Parts: sequence; C-alpha cells; structure tokens
Amino acid sequence: MVIAVDAMGGDNAPAVEVEGAVAAARKWGMAIVLVGDKVRIGQALANHDVTGLDIRIHHASEIVTMDDSASDAVRKKKDSSIRVSFDLVKQGQAQAVVSAGNSGATMAAGMFVTKRINGIERPAIATIVPNLKGQSLVLDVGGNVDCKPVHLEHFAIMGHVYVRQIMGKAKPRVGLLSNGSEEKKGNELTRETHRLLKQLDLNYIGYVEGRDVYSGDVDVVVCDGFVGNVVLKVSEGLAEAIGTMLRQELKSRFWARIGYLLSRPAFQAFKKKIDYAEYGGAPLLGIRGTGIICHGGSNVKAMTNAIGQAADSVQKAVNDTLVEQLHELSNQPDAAAVVAVAGTK
Repeated sequence: MVIAVDAMGGDNAPAVEVEGAVAAARKWGMAIVLVGDKVRIGQALANHDVTGLDIRIHHASEIVTMDDSASDAVRKKKDSSIRVSFDLVKQGQAQAVVSAGNSGATMAAGMFVTKRINGIERPAIATIVPNLKGQSLVLDVGGNVDCKPVHLEHFAIMGHVYVRQIMGKAKPRVGLLSNGSEEKKGNELTRETHRLLKQLDLNYIGYVEGRDVYSGDVDVVVCDGFVGNVVLKVSEGLAEAIGTMLRQELKSRFWARIGYLLSRPAFQAFKKKIDYAEYGGAPLLGIRGTGIICHGGSNVKAMTNAIGQAADSVQKAVNDTLVEQLHELSNQPDAAAVVAVAGTK
C-alpha cells in the first residue's frame, strides 16, 4: 500500500508532513510518497533517520494556497501537490491521499481527478467527534453548504458504511440534525430528507438535536455543510475555551493547584479525548479513492494518525463496501433517490 501525502499543504509544510510521514512509515511499515517541492521536502527529510523506510519524493512544482478558489486550483494549477497526489491515485501509484491544504481544493481535486462514486451526487467531508460513550461521525462539515434532500440521503448512506467499516459498529444509528426531535420540527430540507431516510434500510432513528451529537445515542449525524461546519467550529472553540478557563482557575487558587495535582491523570485523559490530533483528519467520502483532509494547523501527531487513518480505510475497503451498499439500496422499491445508481454517474 502506498499513501500519497501532500507535503506542501499545511501551515508548517513541509516539516510537519515529513515528520508525520516518517513516524507513520516507522509505526505501520507502509510506503509513503511525499508530493511537492523536491528541494524543500528533501531538506526536511534530511533531518530524519529514514533507514529501512519506504519513503520517496514525487516532485510537484505548484502549491495551492488558502486564497485559491477550489475550481481555479484544480484547473489552473495542474502541477500542484494536491492535484498530483490524486493523479497518483488515479494512475494506481498510490491508494490514498492525505492533505492539510485547502480543503475545498482537496475536495475539488478528488472529484475532478478520481471522479465520484457512481450514484453519489456530492462527496462529503466527515469528521469524528468524541461523545459520552465513544465516538460519532458528523457529515457534511463544510464541503457542501447548499444541499438537496438527496445529498443528505447519500451522506447518511456514506456515514453508515464508514462507521460500520472503520468504527466496527454493526448497525450504526443514523440521525438527522434538526432544531428538535419532534416530527413537525425542521425546515423543508430536513423534512424531505426525513421522508427519504425512513424509506431506506438503515438504522434511522429520526431527528436529533445539537446536544445529541455528544450524548453517545447516535453514531452518524447527518446535516448540510453549512450547519456541520458551524457545529465543528463551535465544538473546537468550546474545547479551547474550556481548556483556557480551567487553566485560569487552576492558577488562581492554591487549593485548586493542589486539586489539579491529585486529578492530573483525569485531566490528561480528558485532554486526549478531545484532541483532534488523536483522530487524524476528516475522511472525504464519495470519491473513487481514499482522501483524508487534515486541519491546516495539524501537528505531527495529527498527520501521523491521518496517514494511518487513510491506510485503515483502504484496508477495510470502505469504498468497495459503499458501492455494494448503493447497489443493495437501489433494489429497494421505495428508495427512489438511489434507484438509478447502478452503472450510472
């Protein structure tokens, strides 16, 4: 297995990407190709002992910045590290892409180069979040801000497959994020999506509210990218705020410091549970290939785990299972939105 790493995408590229790749190759023994400026990557790689590791460099002369539009990045920067990484997947020289670059451009490159899985109208960016009983998957979290009911229906199917294959939950509970759990709640988009999801052979539990994301009572939370991105950013901000407030309180009182020393293991366990670096990146679901989108400010741990996450998705055949699931659902008489998936684009 070969993982293509966009070495020029993150805020601290290529140093973090290179160090993360070295750590992943050493930990899991996988082959990694670092895509980007061969001189800068080579200089960063020279700082590490790569003896016995299968790590190579594939030169790409262009870099997609955060200011580039997704469409321009794909069409005009044909030799960018993001696009070349997906080219390697299309050519069979790699099985997955990991990038901490422009998320819109990464999604666009995946769609443009590897194309969408038959029957999926919109790929989705998913994210794993901790909850009181383990983990949940939320999608979409920013790839599609304007959605139709059929798009959310596809998100539900993709989330169901990912949680079943990667998280090992045989019958994932799928919920549709709304402003209340009652049938009369929601808007036109959620009400029509609710009708579609009830017709599918999924463990659909109906509407869920924002607080349910972290309750542990739902495994797949479905929403449009606008709402999902707000959920994600609020969650990140809340975690940072809680951490800051705790530090301020612990420093303000003598007995608080003593209490912290006694409860330090619990605080460290909590910090680890909410640390995004522990989860790697956000899987890009719905393309003909495996893509993991990382936070632009990802550290070495996050990059290492994202590479492992990509390999896990390939090994557990998430895409193959998704195609099978779509074919199964296309044969359901009431699943009108997915009837035409087999053999179509």
